[in-house]
Amino acid sequence: MNSLLIDTSNRPMSVSLMANDQVLAEHTVESNKDHSSQLMPGIRNLFEQTKLNKEELDAVVVAKGPGSYTGVRIGVTTAKTLAYALNTKLYGVSSLQGLAATVDESEAKDRLLVSVFDARREAVYTGVYQYIDGELRTILEDQYISTKDLLDWLNEQHQSYLFIGTDAEKLANQLKGDIQANLPRASVMYSLVTEAEDIHTFVPNYIKMSEAERNWLNQQNQN
Repeated sequence: MNSLLIDTSNRPMSVSLMANDQVLAEHTVESNKDHSSQLMPGIRNLFEQTKLNKEELDAVVVAKGPGSYTGVRIGVTTAKTLAYALNTKLYGVSSLQGLAATVDESEAKDRLLVSVFDARREAVYTGVYQYIDGELRTILEDQYISTKDLLDWLNEQHQSYLFIGTDAEKLANQLKGDIQANLPRASVMYSLVTEAEDIHTFVPNYIKMSEAERNWLNQQNQN
């Protein structure tokens, strides 16, 4: 199966082309540029590099959130458009679980893997995962949570843990724990794929409304 994998859920962007579980080409970059100007050229370069024709794709896999509202929306919209146009299957994967999967089982050493995206105001988007019998399983569902409440929950588990991601490094003073500042790698999402999505009804998992959405909702309630 030939797969295109896309992760634009946070500031880093990662795209990959794979044949089954073999990486044909992968491009990961951390940039302040808008993903809308980088994503399609990045995908085009992958096809040129591998000499694969887009008509040979069998699946599109995308990080569905949470993360940056703009980044998640761009990735999901692009994935849906390509899957529809090329008549391929579409798969969505948690952005946070994808980040956790950048730590392989030998590195994890039975620790809880705590993926972190900065949500500002001393809060984060996080999910907690652990390798059990070779499978990366969810221990704490993806959610928006204060850093204090996250630390309280982790301390209650009485297990060692590892924060993952460049945002975790940025929030080191708040998190106060071991950190591995990994960038996302789109290719690791392949191992997390489960059931195909319905292209027409598939939507991002934002978890928390953006400030613009909250303001709009408040205006509607006042009218």
